Amino acid sequence: MKQSESQFHEIRGLRHHVRTWGRPEAPRLFLLHGWMDVSASFQFLVDNFSRERYVIAPDWRGFGLSEWTRDDGYWFPDYYADLEALLDLYHPGAPADVVGHSMGGVVAGIFAGIRPDRVARLALLEGLGLARRPASEAPLRYAQWLDELEDPPGFKPYGSFEEVAARLRLDNPRLAAEKAEFLARHWAKRTDSGEVVLASDPRHKLVNPYLFRIDEAIACWRRVTAPVLLVSGRQSEIPRRMKDTPEQLAERKHAFRDWREVELDDCGHMMHHDQPERLAIVIEEFLAGPRRRD
Repeated sequence: MKQSESQFHEIRGLRHHVRTWGRPEAPRLFLLHGWMDVSASFQFLVDNFSRERYVIAPDWRGFGLSEWTRDDGYWFPDYYADLEALLDLYHPGAPADVVGHSMGGVVAGIFAGIRPDRVARLALLEGLGLARRPASEAPLRYAQWLDELEDPPGFKPYGSFEEVAARLRLDNPRLAAEKAEFLARHWAKRTDSGEVVLASDPRHKLVNPYLFRIDEAIACWRRVTAPVLLVSGRQSEIPRRMKDTPEQLAERKHAFRDWREVELDDCGHMMHHDQPERLAIVIEEFLAGPRRRD
């Protein structure tokens, strides 16, 4: 297992944890985790990279070892600003290679359209946005958010890290026992009372009062100048949850100027756990190709 290093930085008023692998002199690669995940989740992927890289993977605000926000929730615009600050810190003045999984892919894809000059190559691991929602849902969504603020969500405690690992394997039958045990000790922490709880802010479970606006996402994606790799898992439930028609899915993909697609078999949404060897090959082949164009 490749050794990682933890670094802590003050980013936009919050103490952020950033996990790195490799030497700073090596080519740099940013890995962005998804919702309810942590940077250490990329360990199995990094272990399978054949080329030496300086891999930079933050814990998003409110996840893992990063500080929790003092506000009422977590918003995508904050993630865009956090990512820009991270790039300025670790890769200033040059376009970067970025890989984002799930929520991290949504952040990376939108950011690459906001700041096309900051992204050289972009890999989205099932990060093509959220399900479409009609505007008519907005009043009830706002009401649900207000109700949840009155009764904030929490996480149930576990008796041990072994229980957390068992839950991870229940959610993902493809996850090997040793991987689940490794992840459990990064996804969870032991409290002073001896209980084990997830190492994330439970306010991430608050419903987002803002509906996902697909037209805005597509407008951003159309401005992306970097080559784009879209990776999906053949057994993933994300397509079913998205509920896109084939035409709507094609609309998302074709918003990018230069994109290619890979589907991994025997693989669900957590592809960096299910198929890290194959995913590493796919990403490295992509990174060996062209960079952004103006």
